[in-house]
Amino acid sequence: MPAGAPGRLARAGRQAARHYRSHSFIKFHSRGANGDSADPREIRERLAANRNATWSDMTPESRFPGRPDGTRAGTGAAPAVLSELLRQADVTIDGPRAWDIQVHDAQVYRRVFASWSLGLGEAYLDGQWDCDRLDVLFTKLLRADLDGAALGLAKLRLAAGHLRHRLFNLQSESRAFQVGEQHYDAGNDVFEAMLDTRMIYSCGYWEHATDLEQAQIDKLDMLCRKLRLRPGETLLDIGCGWGGLAKFAAERYGAKVTGVTVSKEQLALAQERCRGLPVTLLLRDYRELRGRFDKIVSVGMFEHVGPKNYATYFDTAKRLLAPEGVFVLHSIGIATEAAGTDPWIDRYVFPNGKLPSARQIVEAVDGRFIIEDWHNFGPDYDRTLMAWWDRFEAAWPALQARYGQRFYRMWKYYLLCCAGFFRSRQGQLWQLVLTHPERSETYRSVRLGGGLGC
Repeated sequence: MPAGAPGRLARAGRQAARHYRSHSFIKFHSRGANGDSADPREIRERLAANRNATWSDMTPESRFPGRPDGTRAGTGAAPAVLSELLRQADVTIDGPRAWDIQVHDAQVYRRVFASWSLGLGEAYLDGQWDCDRLDVLFTKLLRADLDGAALGLAKLRLAAGHLRHRLFNLQSESRAFQVGEQHYDAGNDVFEAMLDTRMIYSCGYWEHATDLEQAQIDKLDMLCRKLRLRPGETLLDIGCGWGGLAKFAAERYGAKVTGVTVSKEQLALAQERCRGLPVTLLLRDYRELRGRFDKIVSVGMFEHVGPKNYATYFDTAKRLLAPEGVFVLHSIGIATEAAGTDPWIDRYVFPNGKLPSARQIVEAVDGRFIIEDWHNFGPDYDRTLMAWWDRFEAAWPALQARYGQRFYRMWKYYLLCCAGFFRSRQGQLWQLVLTHPERSETYRSVRLGGGLGC
């Protein structure tokens, strides 16, 4: 989730931080079953006794035995600081609306003050708060830019995360396989349940599609058309995933495809799916590649490259692309460079990832390629993520025994907060068409249903 700091919210954050320091911690009062003051541990104990359920799943009686309505008596006002920040986003603590936050443990406030979005996310994983519509909640929080009002140490930690990417090469060749091991190797069964039948783990194209399957087919077809892909041509797929695009390009367009991935799980399944086709799949970092290819495509991989490696990435693509070739880059982008890496996503989902800004891409491409086309359909990622969530939730009963409730909460939080990221328009989805400056043919832009051009 991006971090920015508009004046109004920054002032509110400074005032809140002073208020927090002067009062140490504004206590969150709750009552036990008999109406007497209770330590928040009571709520944790209720959750522990119902370890396979979230707070919202529990019956009123199991939440607070002895209270027939299952509510807390005399909860009082939530800590004023966080309550005021959330109010600016039209979010209420313990409010009645689907996007309001339901707090189960007072430690939430301390964790949020200490590390802002990381604390908020980790408190959710621990069952300390819930929300019926996380996607709406994060849309509201991001539109209000509450990350810009991060308090106390949180500001320093967000700044440190931003500097970490500027000063250190977190996507060096020695680290290249970390994201594959931590995220993509989580288990093919999760992705098989969540994704379409081709297992395309990137934004679909929803201009005419009414379901996830068609949205991904339309996206693959549009990519191949943008590439001007013809039978017998060689195609390099940088970050080939489970081989969905490679298989599609070989079957539908007659291309000879080479794909690279940093995930062993992805490679094994991709090789199985592409068996018998002119497709070569490798477990390899893109920087190690040699040779020449008529066309190059990279979908959902540039987010893992990192600013320190943008020049190397485009130099590598330039070296590998034939003189008259076409390179299509498909990547998430950010609306403003003030956005740093969200620490929760960095820790739990995509280690060392960094979303590019438009300026960063333009500067990295300058002198290497011509930008022939720049296509933005960011809102389609919101719809894609919600489709993934629906499919994951429907499949959860079959996955639960292997992964457990904490994984469920992590995955739910990941998918729905990302949906809010795109719905708020903080996140973009870009497809760029790049060619060598010496390419002789005119390139004519393609959208779904458009002509192939030259």
